[in-house]
Order: sequence, then structure tokens, then C-alpha cells
Amino acid sequence: MSMSVQSGDDEAGVMSEINTTPLVDIMLVLLIIFLITVPVIQKIANVTIPKAANIPTQTKPENITIAVDASGQVFWNAGLISDKQVFFQKIIVEARKQPQPEFHIRGDRNARYEAVGRVMYNLQRGGIVKVGFITEPDAASIRITR
Repeated sequence: MSMSVQSGDDEAGVMSEINTTPLVDIMLVLLIIFLITVPVIQKIANVTIPKAANIPTQTKPENITIAVDASGQVFWNAGLISDKQVFFQKIIVEARKQPQPEFHIRGDRNARYEAVGRVMYNLQRGGIVKVGFITEPDAASIRITR
């Protein structure tokens, strides 16, 4: 942007104004560039985007819930698992079943990520395919449908 200054002997006579013509020119060039490139970007590949839906979890008797509390203790359904080897052996037994049960991990809000990560690592190492996380929805996201 340029500025024109009127010269003169009188200090009160100095007049300054901002020349906005270069700014308008740049904005018009950018607008034209965006108008040309946006349709090209959108027509690169036709894909069908999946629609997200919040479906409540169907708890089946064969599903196994693993809970990790704030202190890092691991629970298999309702029973405490204190030995890591016993935990891994239970995973291997469940992994051999056809069809495999789903494993649902419930991590305490104050649990360390390391404890939940160890559970996930053992499930992966044991050959479990379906693993999900159980969370509670925010109060703002709950809608009453009739």
C-alpha cells in the first residue's frame, strides 16, 4: 500500500491518505485463483463418504469387558486379574474360539495411558481382532428422540 503526502510549509497542511488500489488488486487475483482451483480440487476422485452414526453397544453374553481402574489394576468382566501371565493365557483361550468374542475396554478417566496400552498390546499379541472402547457420552451430545 502506498501513501501520498502533500508537501508544504505548513505542518497542519500535511494530508495523508492510504492508497488501497494494490490491496484490492491482490484480493481480486486471489479470488480468481480460488474460483479456478476449487472445482479442480473437488473433481479429483469420486468417493462416497461414510455417514457416522452413534449406535449403542449391544452387550452380548460372549463379549468380554476389560476394565482398567485408576490405579492400573485390570479386571476381566468383574474379576480382578493380578497376574499378567494369567491375563495373557485367558486372551489366548478366547482368541482360539470361533467366532472370536469382542473385547470392550473400559478405562477409568484417571487411569494412566500406559495401563490401557498394556491391555491393548496383550490383546493384539494374543490375536484378538475386535477391540472397542466403552465411553460415556457428553451430556451435550445426548438427544432425546421420540
